[in-house]
Amino acid sequence: MTTTMTILVILITAFISWHGFKNPDFFERYIFDAQRILRNSEYLRIISSGFLHAGWMHLIFNMLSLYFFGPYIETISGPFLFLMIYFASLIGGGILSLWMNRNLEYRALGASGAVSGIVFSCIFLFPGGSIFIFPIPFPIPAWLYAILFVGISLYGMKSRAGIIGHDAHLGGALSGLIVTFIIAPQAILSNIFLFIVIIGMVIVSLIYIHKRFTLNGEKY
Repeated sequence: MTTTMTILVILITAFISWHGFKNPDFFERYIFDAQRILRNSEYLRIISSGFLHAGWMHLIFNMLSLYFFGPYIETISGPFLFLMIYFASLIGGGILSLWMNRNLEYRALGASGAVSGIVFSCIFLFPGGSIFIFPIPFPIPAWLYAILFVGISLYGMKSRAGIIGHDAHLGGALSGLIVTFIIAPQAILSNIFLFIVIIGMVIVSLIYIHKRFTLNGEKY
């Protein structure tokens, strides 16, 4: 199984994250900051924040997830398309996060959006698989994981629960699906029902969130 590009991304991310751990100025310069991006056109932060992490556990969790799923994408699609999916998901997650938090003092970091895109691409490119999620002691069907992931992310966006960047996760997952459809449309078409369910959940929920905040006079 081809892992060269996956390992390279992991090593680069680990090095930059480690540098950010010990260098606060570097950390502040490249973290996702919605207002600095919009006010100062610092769009590089959308990408650079994906190489920073809040701590070792945050970094290890994301990189382990990438290590488990990335090689499958790299093997079937090649290193170039693996990178296309990864960075499209990173940017897509950042753009959705920026739009959802455009009126807030919002900061975020981590590769979760990019990794989410890889995971969702893998679900469609390798249908019928299962996913282990700690601490659940048994595998969850990939299609069920996808639906639960979208549902939890949308709930987190609506409730603004915790500090998890649910919008970046969701934006990354959707971007991964879009790129997968472009490079391997048969993978999406052979699982079209799951694709329609996911897209439908997202559209309906985003409309609901928009109307809810608009009617309440809130900014989001």
